[in-house]
Amino acid sequence: MLPVKVAADAARRFLVARHLLAPPRSVVGGPDAVLEVFRRLGSIQFDPLSVAGRNHDLVLHARVADYEPAWCEELLYGRRELFEAYNKGLSLLPTSELPWFRVSWRLNAAHYEGGILAEQADTAARILERIDAEGPLSTLDFERGPAVDWFWAPTNVARAVLEAYAITGVLGLARRESNRRYYDLVERLFPAELLAREVDVREQLRHKLLSRHRAHGLLGARGSQELWIGAGLGRPNPKRPNVPTRTELREELVEQRALVPVEVEGIRGPRFVLREELELLEAPPEPVVSVTLLAPLDPFVWDRDFLRALYDFDYVWEVYVPERKRRWGYYVLPILFRDRLVGRIEPRIDRPGERVQVLGVWWEEGFEPRRADGFVDAMREALRAYLRFAGGRRYEWAPHLGKEKRLFLTRP
Repeated sequence: MLPVKVAADAARRFLVARHLLAPPRSVVGGPDAVLEVFRRLGSIQFDPLSVAGRNHDLVLHARVADYEPAWCEELLYGRRELFEAYNKGLSLLPTSELPWFRVSWRLNAAHYEGGILAEQADTAARILERIDAEGPLSTLDFERGPAVDWFWAPTNVARAVLEAYAITGVLGLARRESNRRYYDLVERLFPAELLAREVDVREQLRHKLLSRHRAHGLLGARGSQELWIGAGLGRPNPKRPNVPTRTELREELVEQRALVPVEVEGIRGPRFVLREELELLEAPPEPVVSVTLLAPLDPFVWDRDFLRALYDFDYVWEVYVPERKRRWGYYVLPILFRDRLVGRIEPRIDRPGERVQVLGVWWEEGFEPRRADGFVDAMREALRAYLRFAGGRRYEWAPHLGKEKRLFLTRP
């Protein structure tokens, strides 16, 4: 299939439109609006850090009118129309897609059943018996036990066993209290028909690969490894003959016309668009004058190399960068104005103090807020919306930001 050729400015207009960011904060309907965003993006990455708001809440705040985090909590732990699973990292997904995301349960089962769950068989059995009898429990409900090697650092046996059961699909997340996880048996969390539905591993992996393209909108075939974890192999592996490569899966998606290849002006290599979004790509609307603050793991900024090439915006989430090596700040949000990335801001929510502290603002070279038509008013509106989201009553600007304070001074 010959690629569709698209100008760079059209690609930028397309992306803000399909990401529901033109205008931002415009999807109405409370929890149902949240579900509409999930239908568009497929999945949203979860991260427990809440310095400026948790990542998924920031993603939804950017798109849903008057968004309240309680709406997502209700969909996750009340109505259970969303659930947590590993997609691009830990993510929130529609529960209806559970059969296509159980592939990790199956592929990980042998490793954990022959590892931690066998090595700590007595502890594992007791934990499962108690949850079966008592319902949702957390690590606080069990003796910690000795430390064991686990992922990036040693942890206690109870936590390792609970997480192993979750990774293999025996337990699921019943709820979170702050960042404390409470687990229950999956059969008590999900409808029996979803758990009973069997989907071929190849189809599951193809679906997961398509979900990455759905979330971003114009992914290519390459990019950093984090874009593709769990969505097929990078190259054939003789030890895993039943697991297809991403190239094979992507070719199948193109053949099925689920994906359409695209050639974007100035961008090396092919990109891919969802078939149902091709018409929008070919005739994207002019973006309205608006500003939004983007989450650090918003799918809009997933592909950092593409972001640099298309937007001339070098974005690095520096939360794990040592302070002395940071160029900007700890938890910094990109600033989107119309269809361009024009700067970044570092807000910090102080809920007890009912305030938002602004620790830093950085503008892209050549961008002058006062001279950009409509920007100041749009930025003020974005800051007012963010203050409401944060539950704050006022902004407190760092001393060196006197110019920005005077320019954007705003109240709820």
